[in-house]
Amino acid sequence: MKSESVVVPADGATLPGDLVMPDSARAVVLFAHGSGSSRHSPRNRAVAGALREAGLGTLLIDLLTEEEERQDVVTGEHRFDIALLGRRLVAAMEWLGARPGTRGLPVVLFGASTGAAAALRAAAERPDGVLTVVSRGGRPDLAGDALPAVRAPVLLVVGGQDEVVLRLNEEAAGRLRVPNSLRVIPGATHLFEEPGALEQVADTVREWCEQCLGAASAR
Repeated sequence: MKSESVVVPADGATLPGDLVMPDSARAVVLFAHGSGSSRHSPRNRAVAGALREAGLGTLLIDLLTEEEERQDVVTGEHRFDIALLGRRLVAAMEWLGARPGTRGLPVVLFGASTGAAAALRAAAERPDGVLTVVSRGGRPDLAGDALPAVRAPVLLVVGGQDEVVLRLNEEAAGRLRVPNSLRVIPGATHLFEEPGALEQVADTVREWCEQCLGAASAR
């Protein structure tokens, strides 16, 4: 397994990231972090570790620069700029597509919180090469008009006690025109901090990715 720190040029910025590729990786999971989070998110890192065990590479990057992060702490303006975050995810996808070791691999877009909306927007803009979009406790509703334009299957994972977000996910699912699944983790709240909740998320995402890889190879 090869691990390295990388810098991804995106939308006039340079974004630091952590790329880990298992031997003979079958796909690479690009993580889009949510509001107030970063590539150091312990929850996304836990899920990333489980996915690597299943033979998937992972790229965790910061979608905001250090200066933007400082501004965002005060104003909150960037975390809800879905267009900006989506453009940077598209740039990261293009970077993966041009890089030896990841070129040609299908991409899983994994978004948490507002990052889910950015992932859906990026998938709608660049459908080629996207295996699936996964949302963990996400706000897919913020993707707006991009929802019906998504061409990859979508998995929505929500905590059973995260009632407002669950309702928003149900409404967003109704706007999708692709195969999708809403999986509810019983007893879990928004951050999946309950014992065993995050493990259930990782298992659910891994099984979904396996299904998508199987369906893609059968085409």
